[in-house]
Amino acid sequence: MKTTIKPRAVAVGRRIAAIAAVATGLFAGTAPAWARPEGPVAPVEIRRTGDGIPHVRATTWRGLGIGYGQVQAEDALCTLADAFATYSGQRSLYFGAASKPATRSTFGEPVNLDLDFFFKAFAGQDAVEALKREQPAELVELIEGYAEGYNRHVRSLRQGGKDARHACTGEPWVQTIEPDDVYRRMIAAALAGGYARFVSEIANAKPAAAAPPSPSDKLSLSSRLDIPVGDARGIGSNVLAFGQAATGERGGSVLFGNPHWYWGGPDRFYQAHLTLPGKMDVAGVSFLGIPVIMIGFNNDVAWSHTVSAARRFGLFDLTLDPADPTRYMVDGRSEAMQSRTLAVAVRKPDGTVDLVQRTLYRTRFGPVVDLGARNAALGWSDRKALAMRDVNAGNPRIFRNFLRWNQARSLDEFIGIQREEVAMPWVNTAAIGRGDGRVWYADIGAVPGVPDDLRSACATPLSKAFAALDPATPLLDGSRSACEWQSAKNAVQPGALAADRMPSLLREDYVANMNDSYWLTNPAQPLTGFASILGGEGRALSMRGREGHRIAGELARAGATSATQLADRLMSKTQEARSYTADQFKRPLLDMACASSGEGAPALDLQQACQVLRNWSNRAGAQDRGALLWDAFWTRLQKIPAAEFYTKAFSAEAPLQTPGGVNAADPRVARALAGAVEDMQQKGWALDAPLGKLRFVRSEGRQVPLFGGCDAEGYFTVSCANEGDYTMGDRSHGNTYLQVVYFDRHGVQARTLLAHGERETAVRNGKGAAPVARYARKDWLRFPFREQDIARDPLLQRRALRP
Repeated sequence: MKTTIKPRAVAVGRRIAAIAAVATGLFAGTAPAWARPEGPVAPVEIRRTGDGIPHVRATTWRGLGIGYGQVQAEDALCTLADAFATYSGQRSLYFGAASKPATRSTFGEPVNLDLDFFFKAFAGQDAVEALKREQPAELVELIEGYAEGYNRHVRSLRQGGKDARHACTGEPWVQTIEPDDVYRRMIAAALAGGYARFVSEIANAKPAAAAPPSPSDKLSLSSRLDIPVGDARGIGSNVLAFGQAATGERGGSVLFGNPHWYWGGPDRFYQAHLTLPGKMDVAGVSFLGIPVIMIGFNNDVAWSHTVSAARRFGLFDLTLDPADPTRYMVDGRSEAMQSRTLAVAVRKPDGTVDLVQRTLYRTRFGPVVDLGARNAALGWSDRKALAMRDVNAGNPRIFRNFLRWNQARSLDEFIGIQREEVAMPWVNTAAIGRGDGRVWYADIGAVPGVPDDLRSACATPLSKAFAALDPATPLLDGSRSACEWQSAKNAVQPGALAADRMPSLLREDYVANMNDSYWLTNPAQPLTGFASILGGEGRALSMRGREGHRIAGELARAGATSATQLADRLMSKTQEARSYTADQFKRPLLDMACASSGEGAPALDLQQACQVLRNWSNRAGAQDRGALLWDAFWTRLQKIPAAEFYTKAFSAEAPLQTPGGVNAADPRVARALAGAVEDMQQKGWALDAPLGKLRFVRSEGRQVPLFGGCDAEGYFTVSCANEGDYTMGDRSHGNTYLQVVYFDRHGVQARTLLAHGERETAVRNGKGAAPVARYARKDWLRFPFREQDIARDPLLQRRALRP
């Protein structure tokens, strides 16, 4: 099917209908319900304070949404418009089928055509309506307002308004949106821990295909499954929460939240303050396109998240009907797969547009996924196939949970909401409350109903082999109906675990998580006895996890006398950027490697390298010399099998000390150091180059040196370009939003940093450098939460949006 319509003139399906409806309403004196005020609407007040942080104040939920949609569009229009094209399945129309998104995200980097079919399949109108039905009226109004606010900015540009922030002004893919587009964005966030991990393998699954679909990344299957969200190692977070036993103040608590997240793209964090007097007053961050605060604080509670080690999806081993590879056997009976043919508009190089069709297949367990390109045994053959089920595809509670948290008045209320909704999609949660000396940790959320006895009873030969690749993901027998996920009597969602079967902890000293499992939230009280799908127990922590517990233990024992004092120490300690691996292992490694002649190593003088590393402080500050060489050295050391490298194997009895000791006499150690020196020489890097000479971000024409390192070297402070390049930009990940929050007699006190800034241009060498520079100099912002603090801000700007 072919047409010669150019992309600028193309409007597909629902967008034609929506625009036509609005146009008809304008000329006929009516407008769609979502676009009409229900009565007189007071102006929405937008105030911006230091670093461009918006404080949106309104008298209605819809007005609050309008203000939030407006400010996000002002700061990130191009990123948002690109994302809305993605979620509506129109990337191929605007950018071509074979191209990929320019930035990284939780759905990886599949080609546009695969993304279009994926989102048409999982974020289509049926999914939108199902999600919408479960939302409270307040959230529906926020979403409708957000779409209107976003559209106000788009229309102002179309009407000749100038805004130098937007390089995309006038591009055909910068379109107005409907509320449904926001719901699609919410669906995309929900699926990040499940279906979105295998976009290409779902979108291209065909019966008994000669060639299995190519994955969108080059990772092995075990490596791919080892990354819980997105397609880059190190995506995650740190969280530390200290109670009254650590602060030394009765009822005093402190929270540190620190996502390591995307610096660009649709999942980037946006910082804001939303106020609806008498109803909600909350600050923090949300993903672009989401109209509620996802990590943050109000005057009574503060919370943060880390990516959970629990699996949010599972696989089913299907036995196919020998007569037809689109039928599968359940309890001895043949059952047809559900097939659905979808069409995607594709722009060709000559500007014409084709419609491309594909048929996607679904079973009672979920869609068929073909992993044959990653492992031949996991492909769709004439006898076998895999189905995948994502627990969050049936979880409409996520953002209403966030809205309720935004309004919570105590830690107990916050905990009650989490236990009632069981909604968190793929994150751990930590929280504190005003006047409450306890700290809360929980991995309570949407988790497949797969207790260990079901996993054992429903194992197949394939699932036993799969467990060697990934022990966490359940692969159950799809030929028996008894192997479907179980529904607990008190579960809020069919096929999901109940809240009382998931880990949580209240302490008065500290709780911590650095993306390891729930098991060692606090070493004094390990959490045990939970299903293995929740992440596992008695397993080694990451080096970053061990460093996080070192920091937490040190601060908890430091003898603070108030929450204020501990907060000050916390702000300093968490930005030291110490390498845990260097602290633990550098000396013995150098003692041997530098003393030897480097037997088997290239003829190379290692003495300069040894001196650089001995002089190095083990920190990754912008001016520190030696961090670059240690990175190169440790990267090579990791190629030595752990069982041969460490002299003390991991022990659950000493989880913060093991694995430990190093076999420094192994000749591979000296060769690794020699190889690291050669690597740096080949790149033209001086062995003693300061870190900031290479680790920097370009903003407003300046190179801003940065601190921090990658996950593998045990840096708690993460800054990771992740592409063999130290330059940070909108394709990097690392520290994003940081908050230290406590409460005093005045209420909430918060200190924040936003490493990549509010504007999408800030880390693309464009405008918006102020928060980037603030982060680089570790100058925590005293967040102006109360009205008098906003009014006193020296950079305050005010304006009103009138209906």
